[in-house]
Amino acid sequence: MEWVNETLVTEFVFLGFSSLAGLQRLLFAVFLLVYLFMLGTNAIIVSTIVLDRALHTPMYFFLGVLSCSETCYTFVIVPKMLVDLLAQKKTISFLGCAIQMFSFLFLICSHSFLLAAMGYDRYVAICNPLRYTVLMGFGVCVGLVAAACACGFIISLVTTSMIFHLPFHSSNQLHHFFCDVSPVLKLASHHSYLNQLVIFVLGVFVLVIPLLLILVSYVLIISAILKIPSSVGRYKAFSTCASHLIVVTVHYGCASFIYLRPKSNYSSSQDTLISVSYTILTPLFNPMIYSLRNKEFKSALQRAMIHTSYSIN
Repeated sequence: MEWVNETLVTEFVFLGFSSLAGLQRLLFAVFLLVYLFMLGTNAIIVSTIVLDRALHTPMYFFLGVLSCSETCYTFVIVPKMLVDLLAQKKTISFLGCAIQMFSFLFLICSHSFLLAAMGYDRYVAICNPLRYTVLMGFGVCVGLVAAACACGFIISLVTTSMIFHLPFHSSNQLHHFFCDVSPVLKLASHHSYLNQLVIFVLGVFVLVIPLLLILVSYVLIISAILKIPSSVGRYKAFSTCASHLIVVTVHYGCASFIYLRPKSNYSSSQDTLISVSYTILTPLFNPMIYSLRNKEFKSALQRAMIHTSYSIN
């Protein structure tokens, strides 16, 4: 880690909520309640999937991994943000900033590829229902998750290494509430066009490639659904995909706005607002969209609660 000692900047100062100084205690209370609720709902989802054998299917396996992923990437961002809302000096060390960026990018990139794997799962379930258990065996599901994590690790390692090997000699005031790519890159003393191009291409790869795979899956899914003669059958088939489509739209919409823009269009106020929804609100709504409105999951949750109450008594 010799590059840490070669720069004059040894820490960064977060200015993400500096314009809301009078509201920071209120924001702390609101974000804390939202964060605790999100942790609770994700814990309920994962524990219910683990305890109820009826949910030991590929779809719920991916949902459990998705819930764990969202819990982890909010843990990288939100606790530090909550502490900073009450602190006078909102700082993070140079190395701590690099670790936070790497961890967040690793989890969020893996998240994108995981959504693509979930799209493939829905494609197999609807287009090849008779071979579903064979094509989506446990080994295949684990392999898809491992591939998503491997892609996330490589992309986050390359991006973080490239950014934090740049010289930081001027300002250390970060106009954000965590160490994201654009605000940190803006503070670098100088960087080449090649740096920006490589980071942009990696962003395209991690967002556009999984999204294209999802779109291909849904083109095939929709063509299969339209061949179902019964309107009830078509509705039932499409309803299994609706939650995934909502989550995909929110995830890729926010991520594309933040990461697939030229650096000249960077806006700290807009990015702070979008990032709040991306890191706090989206992980809150996803469990409700995916699970708490799902009849099969609610039935499993009721069985788990009854079983737990009997065990306690």
